[in-house]
Amino acid sequence: MLDWIDYRKELMGRIGEIAKLSPETVKAYQMLSSAGQKTGQFDAKTRELIALAVAVTLRCDGCITVHTDAALKHGATREEIAEALGVAISVNAGAALVYSARTMDAVAAYTGA
Repeated sequence: MLDWIDYRKELMGRIGEIAKLSPETVKAYQMLSSAGQKTGQFDAKTRELIALAVAVTLRCDGCITVHTDAALKHGATREEIAEALGVAISVNAGAALVYSARTMDAVAAYTGA
């Protein structure tokens, strides 16, 4: 398995390098990332749980390590994280089902059936 803690440290180092080369890009990302927090509709733990579900759906290891660390720091339990991951699993399965229907539509278009 991946050493998530070391990976996060390495990732942050590389992002730091990007920030030096393109500071406005990283600054804009940080502004976008924090914009949703300003509405106050979700607490930090809920936001991190949502971020984890999205991270899994997008298959983003960097997102997984950053948001796992943040979710735990905001008090998320293993059980809450598992429930958020269950949502990601169901959405991914749902997306596969939707695209399966689209594929059958394409089959119908090609076969006239």
